Amino acid sequence: MNRFEQRVGELRRGKSEILQINVGKLCNQTCGHCHVNAGPGRKEVMTRETIDRIVDWLAQTDIPKVDITGGAPEIIPDFRYLVERVKTLDRHIMDRCNLTIFFEAGHEDLPEFLAQHEIEVIASLPCYSAKNVDAQRGNGVFDKSIRALQWLNRLGYGTRLPLNLVYNPVGAILPGPQTELEADYHTELKAHFGIIFNRLYTITNMPISRFAAWLHREGKHDEYMQLLVDNFNPAALDGLMCRQTLSIGWRGEVYDCDFNQMLDLQWQNGKPLFLWDIDPAQVEDRPILTGDHCFGCTAGAGSSCTGAIAKIPCPATTP
Repeated sequence: MNRFEQRVGELRRGKSEILQINVGKLCNQTCGHCHVNAGPGRKEVMTRETIDRIVDWLAQTDIPKVDITGGAPEIIPDFRYLVERVKTLDRHIMDRCNLTIFFEAGHEDLPEFLAQHEIEVIASLPCYSAKNVDAQRGNGVFDKSIRALQWLNRLGYGTRLPLNLVYNPVGAILPGPQTELEADYHTELKAHFGIIFNRLYTITNMPISRFAAWLHREGKHDEYMQLLVDNFNPAALDGLMCRQTLSIGWRGEVYDCDFNQMLDLQWQNGKPLFLWDIDPAQVEDRPILTGDHCFGCTAGAGSSCTGAIAKIPCPATTP
């Protein structure tokens, strides 16, 4: 039994509201906080056959939202095929976009494609200053991200179409208050770049893969884990994404969340389970696989794919 399970007991899934599809680990960036360990050299990419099997399964359900992530999800050859197939089912689609993909060869019309299909864009922008963004995501990323956001604004994102931003802390700290950070982002991006957006999501860096490796190199892993444990907030438990999000790997494997996916905490029934092995009616009330990393989603105000969970953060302080 892990420390998280000792603290909270068994968690069970509720009704699935989001099918999150991780289409692979290939990416045009190599970010320091990435829990996927994604990058340009990765070979894991979802095939069209797997896409078809996933969408055929989805058609048997009433899951209203599809969250496409990666890597850079748009970089796989069949990203647009996936979008078009899901759109025929009349489901809301979210694209977790790193913004710089717009400037890669072969993707120059990607913003127009997203707007044409009314795809919600959830865009990574860990700060509104170039120094912090480039430190976390690579030199020149901030400038490209700003130009990409302005491009999206011209297409109606932030007004007619939903545009949400993602903030990850730079370093081994918890995110600040989401409401305050969102207000700062609105002010700074509008004043300096004319950019508008809808919401800001604050997401805690998870001690997994590349970020975990950085913590170990810096001698901060145990300290960071203790920070997460000390800031455990029971008010975040009801809103955990594993309760209502079903996570699918690039080969079609089933997980409770994208973090479990990177730790290979795969659903089993005597053997690893793939999405097409699962009866949609048997997903609800299934026990959730947990681990010590789950303290990352319950620290402070909590953390999910849509940002902070609890309105009132735990009173424990962070450095």
